[in-house]
Amino acid sequence: MRETERIRAIETNQLLNLRHTIAAHLLEETTYPYEALSKIGDYIRNIGANLSESRFEVRGKDVWVSVSAIVDESVSITGPCIIDAGAEIRHCAFIRGNVIVGKNAVVGNSTELKNCILFDSVQVPHYNYVGDSILGFKAHMGAGSILSNVKSDRTLIEIIYGKQRKRTGLKKFGAVIGDNSEIGCGCVLNPGTIVGRDSIIYPLSSVRGYVPNQSIYKSHGQVEIISKAEKL
Repeated sequence: MRETERIRAIETNQLLNLRHTIAAHLLEETTYPYEALSKIGDYIRNIGANLSESRFEVRGKDVWVSVSAIVDESVSITGPCIIDAGAEIRHCAFIRGNVIVGKNAVVGNSTELKNCILFDSVQVPHYNYVGDSILGFKAHMGAGSILSNVKSDRTLIEIIYGKQRKRTGLKKFGAVIGDNSEIGCGCVLNPGTIVGRDSIIYPLSSVRGYVPNQSIYKSHGQVEIISKAEKL
């Protein structure tokens, strides 16, 4: 794959189906998904004020929760935040602001969210950290997996693809996980990681850079391309 093709591979429309998120209009304006991260809070405030009062309840400053969502009484939510229809927010989840939780998504026990977009049917059900990240339709994170969003040396984050690096201009950027991808238990996705659609990350992996669509990441340097039929 040529480097120009790899750049196209991390564009918004290659990773994410925008029919499955209330944040579609925000992401339509981007070339690369991470360009939306600095705009999530303002976007929530703008559309929240126009959400149907029969479908969404206001539960604090700039917090809109669907009447069909299930939110445990132990959950901490700081706005701006939208929790869409059918979502389930479980015991002691911690939502720190600038968060969109999609339809039928699951945010589990002690999971922490901050400045992120979860598409519809995303599952982050057990002790996960999701910061400055975007998770596509039906993406799933195994227990204890985290998306690290700041480099240890606090320098600006670059996306590694092949032998090249793409500058993002961001100090905080976790990961973009494409539609239908699976992150195994105990994984760490390092800052600036991009996982393509329909891919699998083996448990206990430390991942950095770009993982192609329809692939299995076993370890650094061991990535196998699979077909959808093989995944199923």
